Amino acid sequence: MMLESYWLDSGERFAQDGMAPLPARASVVVVGGGFTGLAAARQLAMAGTDVAVIEAGRIAGEASGRNGGQCNNGIAGDFAALSNRFGCERATAMYRAFDTGVDRVEAIVAEEAIDCDFTRNGKLKLADKPEHVAKLARAADLLAKTVEPDIRLLDRDQLAGEIRSDAFHGGLVFPRSASLHMGRFAAGLARAAVRHGASLHEQTPLTGHSRMGDGRHKLVTPRGTIVADAVLLATGASMRGPFGWLRRRIVPIGSFIIATEPLGDLANRIMPGRRNGTTTRNIGNYFRLTADNRLIFGGRARFALSSPRNDMRGGEVLQARMLEIFPELAGVRIAHNWGGVVDLTADRLPRAGVRDGVHYTMGYSGHGTQISVLMGEVMARIMTGADPVEANPFHGIDWPAVPGHFGPPWFLPFVGAYYRYQDWRH
Repeated sequence: MMLESYWLDSGERFAQDGMAPLPARASVVVVGGGFTGLAAARQLAMAGTDVAVIEAGRIAGEASGRNGGQCNNGIAGDFAALSNRFGCERATAMYRAFDTGVDRVEAIVAEEAIDCDFTRNGKLKLADKPEHVAKLARAADLLAKTVEPDIRLLDRDQLAGEIRSDAFHGGLVFPRSASLHMGRFAAGLARAAVRHGASLHEQTPLTGHSRMGDGRHKLVTPRGTIVADAVLLATGASMRGPFGWLRRRIVPIGSFIIATEPLGDLANRIMPGRRNGTTTRNIGNYFRLTADNRLIFGGRARFALSSPRNDMRGGEVLQARMLEIFPELAGVRIAHNWGGVVDLTADRLPRAGVRDGVHYTMGYSGHGTQISVLMGEVMARIMTGADPVEANPFHGIDWPAVPGHFGPPWFLPFVGAYYRYQDWRH
């Protein structure tokens, strides 16, 4: 078993011809080489902007290359609650942003001819408990009338055509969701950005930032200093470097994933619908099949950050849960076991805007593939003249600091205990 992301291990790595020197000047510097930063760089370069991306590690080496491989539409929370908070019109615009994000991933894959197994296979939200079925039915009724007209509610008998498991009591089908190979998509997106004129610089962490007298930005890295007219932060849950104000507002939380060996014909027996699966518990699971018939299975197996020890222990929890759902997989070897970090906001909504002259977009809260690509492009358009209110569906949302949060998330075990209690009660 490899303690490495299946996507990073099996995908073609983005490769440059040696370590290109950092430019002394750039119109825009994008900090972060995940999907957000790469999509922004591609968009900026296509608009003729001189753009450089600096990445502390490898391209897509963090959340973009260490996730569950799902590209789902739909918001992280409850649409009714979102409508009550913002009004139906604004809530609808936010929901539609995730739809558009899936569309943009699909369009980029086609435009740049990226071989990454993109498939509109849909999402299946599964009721862990009998009482969850009524909640799904209420949600389906509202979504069908507002933002998700093609949603389908399945009872327990109807689930057999989608998933062969006795663990669930009903489900919702969201047909617009998709899946893809994250490593291959990342490499293709990076090559596309370079092809359009962006420069990408791996192993280049940002260690210092200051504003100059003329308003430009001075960015300090171990490989040199860049002066930029504008900066876009696309770092997710970065826990090092400047911009501590972001770390007061982003909670880094671990997510853990395993991948089986290829299952052959068994794959279609356990998941004949081949959709992205998600479950309704607070501490739930998500899973899907790959093009080569592996099962990718993940969840919040531990309320801790990713490390070799936590990844291994998280993998053991996930394997046990996987066998509860799919007993037929007993004896199947786990080929990959890894963890990643989710950039969680308190309300699980993304944040994007500008603060002290620095543009930013992050806080995707575990729903990042599609919205990160979209928001990278949105912020690129804003930085080249688009109206920030019209272009940004998350413009102007309050973003207070998380009380008591100044650095490492010491409170994660308490959060885990709270959600376990909620799952036991409801």
